[in-house]
This record gives sequence, C-alpha cells and structure tokens, in this order.
Amino acid sequence: MELPEHISIEYLKSWNNEALALSGDAVQRIAHNRAYLDDILKKGDTYYGINTGFGSLCNVRIEDNELSQLQENLVCSHACGMGDEVPVEIVRWMLLLKVHGLSQGYSGVRKEIVQRLVDFYNLGIIPVVYEQGSLGASGDLAPLAHLSLPIFGKGLVHYKGEKRDAASVLKENGLEPLPLAAKEGLALLNGTQFMSSYATWSLLQSKKLSQWADLIGALSADAFMAKNEPFGHPIHRVRPHKGQIATAQNILSYLQGSAIQALPKQQVQDPYSFRCMPQVHGATKDVIDTVTNVVEVEINSVTDNPIVFHDEDAIVSGGNFHGQPLALHLDFLAIAMAELANISERRTYLLISGQRNLPPFLAPDAGLNSGFMIAQYTAASIVSQNKQLCMPASVDSIVSSNGQEDHVSMGANAATKLRRVLQNVQRVLGIELLTAAQALDFRHPEKSSPALEQLWSDLRSKVSFMDKDRILHDDLIIAEQFLNQDPANWINK
Repeated sequence: MELPEHISIEYLKSWNNEALALSGDAVQRIAHNRAYLDDILKKGDTYYGINTGFGSLCNVRIEDNELSQLQENLVCSHACGMGDEVPVEIVRWMLLLKVHGLSQGYSGVRKEIVQRLVDFYNLGIIPVVYEQGSLGASGDLAPLAHLSLPIFGKGLVHYKGEKRDAASVLKENGLEPLPLAAKEGLALLNGTQFMSSYATWSLLQSKKLSQWADLIGALSADAFMAKNEPFGHPIHRVRPHKGQIATAQNILSYLQGSAIQALPKQQVQDPYSFRCMPQVHGATKDVIDTVTNVVEVEINSVTDNPIVFHDEDAIVSGGNFHGQPLALHLDFLAIAMAELANISERRTYLLISGQRNLPPFLAPDAGLNSGFMIAQYTAASIVSQNKQLCMPASVDSIVSSNGQEDHVSMGANAATKLRRVLQNVQRVLGIELLTAAQALDFRHPEKSSPALEQLWSDLRSKVSFMDKDRILHDDLIIAEQFLNQDPANWINK
C-alpha cells in the first residue's frame, strides 16, 4: 500500500502492517532530488556532511573518491546504542516513518536506499535498535545508525523470530548489501524518527487507555454507589473544554440503564476521584489532542540535514533535526497520562476502604483474609514511580561534539520514559478494573448497565471472584493484559 502524501495518527492506527510501496510521485521526487545533488557535487563545491566531516569536523574537506566510505564510516561510528532493545513494533514504525520522510524528496538519497528500507519493512527484516544513545538533536543519531547498518550488510536484525546478523539475512532474501553514496548516511542518521515512532506508539496507546479510564471509572462509580449527576448536569456547558464534555458524555452513556444508579443515595456528593472524572480525564484528552497535532506535523516533515532544495537550487544546513517540539510535548503527555493512573488509584483506595456497605479491602472474611489491601499498595507504588518518571527530560541539555551541538532536546529520553509511564498507567487501570469487579460482586443482584455488566462478565470469564486470599499477582497480570483489548468492544454494546 502506498502511503498518502500526508499521514495522520488515525491513519497509522488502521495501517495494520500492510505492505509498503513507493508511489510513482515519490520515486520521481527522490530521483529528481538525487540528480540535482549529483550535478552539484560535480562542481566541486563544499557542503556540510556531503563532502566534509561531521559535527565539529565540519571544516575537514573529504576527497571525492572517499565520499562513499565517509558515509559508511559515519553510520558505523554512530552505532553506539546501549540499553534495552527497542520493541520490534516501534522499530517497524521507525522504518515506515523514515521511508515517508525520505520520500518527501529533499534528502538527496537514491531511490535504491529508500526501497531497501521498504524491503526490510515488507520482508519482516527488523534492525536491532537500542533505547539509549540519542540526545534528540542532530537527529536520533545512534538509534538511526543501528536502523541503517543492515542496508550495507552490517549489524543485527530480527527475522522470523530470531536475532541474526544482517549479512546472512540479506543473502537469504537475495538482497545484496548497498554501498552508501554521498549524503546518504547523513540523511539516514539525521532525523527524528526514533522520537516520532515512540510518539506514534504512545499516542495510539494513550487514546486507548483514555477510553479505558472512562469505562473503568464508570464501573467503579456504580461499584461505589456514586451519583451520576456530575456527568449529566449542564455544568459542562458553562465550562466547555472539549475533553471535559466528551468524558462526561462517555461516562453517562456507560451508566445508562444501570439499576444501581436508580437506587437512592445517602451522600450529598462524592469524592473528587469520582465526581471530577470529566475534569481530570477530560484534561488528559485535550493534551492528547494537542500532542497529536504536533506529532502529525513532525512525521510529515523533512527532519534531516542538510536539506536539498532542488527546486530552489539550494542546499541548506539548519536544524530541522532538533527534537525540541517533540521533547516538550512528550513530557507533557507523560504528565497528562500519569494523572489517569493517579486518580485511578484513588478510586481503588475508596473501593477497599470499607465505605458504603462494602467490606474492608473487599474481603468476604476480612481479618482472616486481606483481600485487595496490597493490590492498592502496588497501585500506589506504581503511581509514585510515574511521578518520578514525569520529571521533564526536556529541561536538560548537555553539550556535545566539541561544543558544535551545544543545546540538545533530550527528546529521546522523553520518548522512552513516556512509554514506561503508559505501561504503568495500564497496570494501575488493570488494578482498578479488578477491584471494581470485586466490589460489583457485592452489589449483585442489583445490576449495573448492560455494557458494564458485560465488561464485568467478560473479566470474570478470566478471573473469578476472590472469595479467599490467593496469589493476587496472577490476577493482576490477567487484568493488565485484558486492557490490551479495544475498549470499543464494550463501549459500543
């Protein structure tokens, strides 16, 4: 499938790993751009990174017969990644987004280089990339170097469930290593595709977890005998934040048809963690929308350097690879998503608190059984870790390359820790789901809404009511994995 000229996060959500193909227009743009660069090189002019050294070595002129070696040296020397391996699904996004960026036709690469990345994507040859090494400026240098090594037969790849050397996998697929030409190593390494791929994954996950938070929050509301008035009252009309309105409508719709809501309530009002779900969950939705707009601009941009403007007869060395727009907004998204876990843990705490005719810790025989006491401890621990992870990476900068690169974004660190925050949010929401289901058991035979009863029933098909203490870890893992499903399965019932 050909990528359109402009891609959105929602489009990528529906991509479903279809085979990639370069459009005729993309091939033409790439060819025209490369032909212009080849003509320029014949004139003998000096251009950064094309026929000079890199970083603080930018004033060292490289001989024409060494330009290919210069590019391969660049990739090899920059392959300094360390730490955990980047998940395969995110490396696939890196390949796709790198293809899309180079296909804009301003990077000075040959069509064969872009096609090789397409081949990797389609054949399931996924380069081994490491989380640590990028400063989020000058491009995601180390991660993109590891992504690029297999083009000329170096490095490691994941292929058919195994980690293997790239050269043997290329040979197995009838692919010859491609030597790099002038500018190509630089074009491959300069770019924000590492940050952008994490951002893409994170936005898709954030949108799903945001839906889960509303759905699970509604289940907890019935389990805690909370009122639905704060979700339907016109207070949202007089404070019309988009996310707040959407959350209130969501929760009210999930509670529709609930017999529990029809029962008389003794309380005048509910704690904030229930009553203020529209305001808290809604603010997170608004941040997701803001970050989505920024990331969509980024993934449709040319972010390498220098940029070859064949249509304007110019080669411009600038800073489009600088990750500051991503760094700031990924930090913002981490904070916003952490708040979903923060308020979720508070609802879990209230559900086990022994209030509103629920037994302490939701244990049928509290005392002999501890019930969900320590599940709440676990949620509290995870929420606390998220607070530590939400220290903004973007407020930091370390000088590199002998002072040539004297301000960096640290957007790569913002991206990788955001993923950890989102994994933690899913765990905390899973704990709330399990706790709310246990509390709802004590409300039966009174029924929640059809949608929420179906959610309870589907969870119960995997995790039974806890009538006495057991190893709760196993249940927590099941609940966490349960949230891998699309919440629309219950929202649309």
